Amino acid sequence: MPASPQLVSPLHLADRRPDMGAKALARVLGNYLRALRESRGITPATAGRHIRAHISKISRMETAHVSLKPHDVDDLLALYGVDEKERAEIAALVKRSSQPDWWQPYGEVVPDWFQQLIGLERDAHLIRTYETQYVPGLLQTPDYARAVVRSGYRLAPADEIERRVQLRLERQHRMFQPGAPVLWAVVEEGVLHRPVGGTEVMREQLLYLLEVLRRPGVRLQIASYEASAKAGPGAAVTYLRFAQGFLPDVVYLEHMTSAVYLDRLEDLDKYRAALDELSTLAATPAASRVVIEEALRRYE
Repeated sequence: MPASPQLVSPLHLADRRPDMGAKALARVLGNYLRALRESRGITPATAGRHIRAHISKISRMETAHVSLKPHDVDDLLALYGVDEKERAEIAALVKRSSQPDWWQPYGEVVPDWFQQLIGLERDAHLIRTYETQYVPGLLQTPDYARAVVRSGYRLAPADEIERRVQLRLERQHRMFQPGAPVLWAVVEEGVLHRPVGGTEVMREQLLYLLEVLRRPGVRLQIASYEASAKAGPGAAVTYLRFAQGFLPDVVYLEHMTSAVYLDRLEDLDKYRAALDELSTLAATPAASRVVIEEALRRYE
């Protein structure tokens, strides 16, 4: 089952996070609607009938998989017994949740299945990631990112490649601004020996990872093949942790042309346990520096 939402006013959360992104705000509102509905003992079917919609629309509204319509939200809040003053204030948040987000000018290079990750990552408290093929996107140099994007979009024109690279660099920029989440990355050692983009690109990338190790908002660990075999989740994973009472955690699993988002408690527990065990077995940040320096000699 999905993590149970807490009945926390979105007005309170919006006051605490005035810079909250539209995607995160939509999820906050959706969680609030679900918590209200459940606290009143109202079924999704009843709520759906009240706004003249199919039961599935209630689920999509509560999980932020559909844009929230002000009149639908207001009708549901009235059904749940929310007074007019609060409904008017929440209506302003609903309008704000539908505003264009920073990444939307990138248009066609942001597929639907990727939008939620970009929209949520800046509002996370902690981003945990495990990578087996490449350096995590949030830690890639421009040339390394360009090589990765070219390998994944071989038929794309040069201008599209550059747009995708610029999007990745903009995500990085936002991750290193004040108030950004902590990034905890575990990278399998094979990534250091995979010559993405060639010798010069790899040398620059590994030097950058050594620089990253000195940043207070980043924890980077290199996992040996043995550690990955014992405790790895089996594939690359990104785990978004949110401050308590803000949003339920989310696990993101990416494929070549799609992605899966998990928020069921049993799924979250399993991935969190796997990441915890893997980080225990992986080299410490200090020891990881030595591993990276040794790998760097291959590219001299």
